[in-house]
Amino acid sequence: MSYYFSKILDTDFDKTIELVTEALKNEGFGIMTEIDVKQTFKVKLDVDFKKYRILGACHPPSALKALTFEDKIGTMLPCNVIVQELAPNKTEVAAIDPIASMQAVQNPALGEVALFVQSKLKSVIDSL
Repeated sequence: MSYYFSKILDTDFDKTIELVTEALKNEGFGIMTEIDVKQTFKVKLDVDFKKYRILGACHPPSALKALTFEDKIGTMLPCNVIVQELAPNKTEVAAIDPIASMQAVQNPALGEVALFVQSKLKSVIDSL
C-alpha cells in the first residue's frame, strides 16, 4: 500500500498551487500551514532546491472527530499535500493517504474518519 496518491499536471507551479487550493476548498478543506521548502532551504542552508511547497490541509469536522476518538492524533494532523515542480510547466501534486498513516494507531474508531478523509483527498487529486 502506498502512503500517498498523486497526479502530474501540465501547468506551472504557481497555477498548480491555485488549482490545489481551490480544489481543497471545494472539498471542505482549509490550508492551516504552508511551507515553502525551496525558500527555507535557501535561507537556512544556502542550498538551491526545486519549487516545492507543503500545504497542511485540514477538514475541520473530520479533525474534530479524530481528536475526539484519539487525543494524540494531532501529531499526524494536518493532512499534508505537496506541490513540486518537476520541469517547466510540469508539476506533481501528492496527498497523504490517511488510511496508511493511521494504521500505526491502534484505534478502530479512526477507520471511518480516515476513510472519509481519504475519499475527500482522492477527489481533490482527481479533480485536478
